[in-house]
Amino acid sequence: MDIQKLKLWRREQRQRLLADRLAVDATRLESWRQSIDTHIERTFPGLGKATVAICWPIRNEYDARHLARRLREHGARTVLPVVVAPATPLVFREWHPGVKLADGAMGIPYPVDSAEMAPDAVLLPMNGWDAGGYRLGYGGGFFDRTLASLAKKPVTIGVSYELARLETIHPQLWDIPLDYVVTERGVYRRDPPGLVFLAAPPAGEPSALASPVCYAGEIAPDYFGKAS
Repeated sequence: MDIQKLKLWRREQRQRLLADRLAVDATRLESWRQSIDTHIERTFPGLGKATVAICWPIRNEYDARHLARRLREHGARTVLPVVVAPATPLVFREWHPGVKLADGAMGIPYPVDSAEMAPDAVLLPMNGWDAGGYRLGYGGGFFDRTLASLAKKPVTIGVSYELARLETIHPQLWDIPLDYVVTERGVYRRDPPGLVFLAAPPAGEPSALASPVCYAGEIAPDYFGKAS
């Protein structure tokens, strides 16, 4: 597939997958979010002592802010990506409720003046993902560019839903595969040339990080902070 056909194909897939995701009702999204939180906590207990990058959720993406809250309770530090300029690697700034936010590209909030930190792990939302562990994003190339620029590559954990799976995104040289993929089904590990399903962690065997489920309706409306 030549590059122009690939761009068109990816744009069409992105639009289709986004429409499918937007059609999912809030109750099901919340159920999936709780399952994904549980899979991540049980599979990656080390995140409780790490610097973890998350992304502010948009368009029915997985909402990592609930998990981030629990990770911080165990000593983790959480950061958000910040767009510095077009075609430039992202930087990561510390975020927790109370940090001043501003609206960035696509209306996505970002920390204004908190400290920059290099993440140990990244929870990366995906419009689509494939059997090789490659991610279909929004087409800007920011995360691939950023991961390629970091002196120490963080553990990359792609987070999405089973409905977003593709056989292939037709990866190119600049596409960087993920280390893991987590969906409502469970956890996949990249074992070249593709993903291996590790299954959902056993029920009733939580890690030391596990805690009661945090329901969105039980959190004050301004808990996560506001862009201003």
